[in-house]
Amino acid sequence: MDKNTCLKAAEEAMEKGLAHLDVALQSFRTGKASPAILAQVKVDYYGNMSSLNNIANVSILDAHTLQVQPWEKNMVGAIAKAIQEANLGLQPINSGDSVKVPIPTLTEERRKELVKQVKAEAEKAKTVLRNARRDANEQIKKMQKDGFPEDEAKALEADIQKLLDKYTKQLEATIEAKEKDIMTV
Repeated sequence: MDKNTCLKAAEEAMEKGLAHLDVALQSFRTGKASPAILAQVKVDYYGNMSSLNNIANVSILDAHTLQVQPWEKNMVGAIAKAIQEANLGLQPINSGDSVKVPIPTLTEERRKELVKQVKAEAEKAKTVLRNARRDANEQIKKMQKDGFPEDEAKALEADIQKLLDKYTKQLEATIEAKEKDIMTV
């Protein structure tokens, strides 16, 4: 493995960590209707657990209401039940041919609880970033044993640290924006 490959592998691992964080943060509701709120909902579709997005169209009806339009009318009840059981604090309304999901406004207490959950997700992502740095540094040590020059190894470790710093700043900016979004009434 050469220096560029090592650097590229670390960068890819850090990118994946941030991408995973972005996906996780989409499921946090902020009091505004967003189809991403229901992204993690699984529905019993003829004995198989399927993602809601695979069996229905989720759209924004208004600022505080989502509408779930199943592709098969007989799935309305199962979809309403799945949303209810997803532990999202939502009360779906079965309207016969679709499911309406009102998004309640968040209380101050619930907002603070969501911020704590966001921070927990951020810590998981920071761990992924640090693990990517550790893995890269271990690879550098192996390269040194195989004859990689020590001064180049030190420079590469510094580059890896700069990458970590860059992605940590991006992570913190993402978290700060999400916290602001959650706390805005």
